[in-house]
Amino acid sequence: MIRSMTGFARRERTGPWGTLACEVRSVNHRYLELSLRLPEDLRSLEGDARQTVAAALRRGKVDVGLYLRGQPAQSGTLELNQPLLERVARAARDVAGLADSSLAAVSPLDLLRWPGVIREPERDLQPVQVAAVELLQETVTELNAARAREGARLREMLLGRCQAVQQTVEQLRDRLPEIAARIRERVGERVGQLGGTVDPTRLEQELVLLAYKMDFAEELDRLGSHVAEMLDILDAKEPAGRRLDFLMQEFNREANTLSSKSQDADTTRAAVDMKVLIEQMREQIQNIE
Repeated sequence: MIRSMTGFARRERTGPWGTLACEVRSVNHRYLELSLRLPEDLRSLEGDARQTVAAALRRGKVDVGLYLRGQPAQSGTLELNQPLLERVARAARDVAGLADSSLAAVSPLDLLRWPGVIREPERDLQPVQVAAVELLQETVTELNAARAREGARLREMLLGRCQAVQQTVEQLRDRLPEIAARIRERVGERVGQLGGTVDPTRLEQELVLLAYKMDFAEELDRLGSHVAEMLDILDAKEPAGRRLDFLMQEFNREANTLSSKSQDADTTRAAVDMKVLIEQMREQIQNIE
């Protein structure tokens, strides 16, 4: 399946614990690189979050942000650490007895501000953690849907470029006899300009050798094979980005060889046009998962 590595998705969920928001954005990357931003109450979910993303995405630089806001205020009475409060108060009285009259007495509010005197009531974080994992799964699914839609557009573009390459290959293959005849004619004209007599057998041998060096039928065959392979990859179910990237290297190698063997302006122009098409495909393939 052709999927883009670029996408963005955002979902929200509201409950007794407040409002959860999840944002996932991804761009192209050689491997899967994941960056997580979690609120303090959800730090323990980092392992589960990484597994959820890795199970759904193969490649890409992925940024995941989970946000929890609007948490309801804690109701009920204050919980005091009574033993600590008594020790602090006792120490304050001892200090007041030893100090001179200019030292102000410690107020009850000062005692309450002492670290640990007021204890945070235990909160049940399981409901919000379960909701956060479900929300992350939904957001990643939405991201994959967006990447698949972009991948479909990329596939159509690649198919069009691939068909253009195949058309150029067929045009060049039809011109092979004409190009061979033109080479023979050009060599004959140059031999005639030199004057003298030439051994017909030796001349024929040289023409065959020259035609062999300038023949690019093999390059055309390999380009046609690469086109067929690319069409198969585009219809495959598994991620195809790396295979397509390697195939583009092979495309480019054959196009360069074709250009170096070219002996006329039309073939050179066709080779350049083909390299432009290959480069356009290569740039888009960099964004395919």
